[in-house]
Amino acid sequence: MKKTLREMRPVYVVGIGLHRYQRLSETPYVALGLTAVREALRDAGIEWRSVESAYTGTALIGMAAGRPMLRHLGATGIAMAQVENASASGSTAVRQACLDVASGLTDVSLAVGVDKPAPLALASAKTNIRDLVGRRVVPFTHFALLANEYMNRYGATAEQVASVAVKNNRNGANNPYAQRQRAVTLEEVLAGSPISGALTRLQCCPIGEGAAAVIVASDDAITKLGITRSRAVRVTASVSRSERVYHGAKNFDAELTRETVAQAYDEARISPDDLDVVELHDAFTIEELLYVEAMGLCGEGEGARMITSGEADIGGRCAISASGGLLAMGHPIGPTGVGQVAEITRQLRGEAGVRQQPDARVGLAHMVGVGAVCVVHVLQKDA
Repeated sequence: MKKTLREMRPVYVVGIGLHRYQRLSETPYVALGLTAVREALRDAGIEWRSVESAYTGTALIGMAAGRPMLRHLGATGIAMAQVENASASGSTAVRQACLDVASGLTDVSLAVGVDKPAPLALASAKTNIRDLVGRRVVPFTHFALLANEYMNRYGATAEQVASVAVKNNRNGANNPYAQRQRAVTLEEVLAGSPISGALTRLQCCPIGEGAAAVIVASDDAITKLGITRSRAVRVTASVSRSERVYHGAKNFDAELTRETVAQAYDEARISPDDLDVVELHDAFTIEELLYVEAMGLCGEGEGARMITSGEADIGGRCAISASGGLLAMGHPIGPTGVGQVAEITRQLRGEAGVRQQPDARVGLAHMVGVGAVCVVHVLQKDA
């Protein structure tokens, strides 16, 4: 009989660490990743030899990235694997680590995401099946068209769509790990370099380099290793789905998100009203509006109003992208999903400083990836 994560052995995030997301530099990916992993080990208060399995989420570095990086921590014979799932690579690495612990295969597992910018090599180009769209509509044009359709359908304005970037850059300005660390005005966002349609540069996420690490552990490991239990955050749902055929749908990412998040709600035994913090895939401003609606945080066509009303601000009903989101935190691909889980953990611990959402108890991390896939995690702080 199929079990959900919540019905298996409890899994807790006990350590988090990051290397700041940044523009391409001369820093080797090994140094980026080790910075994040060592910070996560210090945060958990454990040594490397206590970690029993490791999953490295990366999309751009190349084959077998984990071993050359993790060997610098010690050759312990640890089980390791590399995970590639497009933008959801890091989220999938977290899921694999959680499943290791939940199943009893390990007591402590690591998920680390690391990447450096490189040319994309999509496998779909090697299928020998011609795409009807081809290179005519690149991602930013696709989302510019969705933004235009959304504004025409619901009467939203370009200013309302751009306000997502204002909010997220304001949050990112207070995040030491964010690639963009400067608050911007609505006028700056709208006057920025045009990318496609109504989308300007600040309405599109930067793709740079960086790393993020999450350590998950069982109850037994928390006790045995002397980990501070009050800082452990339970993962109550981990859901991964892929695209189906959605008849009549204009945006398959939103429909895939709707299904995946609904399953996560069911497995975690929560509803949208229970969420205090959400980190979502806001690679373009319009995505945040589409996804908060798909998640049931507001009604269809009400995403723009939710953002401009302040309900999605830190201190509002549910803080959306308190880290700065992909728009300000950045989207180095491999680390992105891991970094989202790290941010949710920080928020539920009450350790986010000026970015802290008051009394945060339940959080959701959401990533979609080319393919199309969607991975969602729900984290909850025990009372």
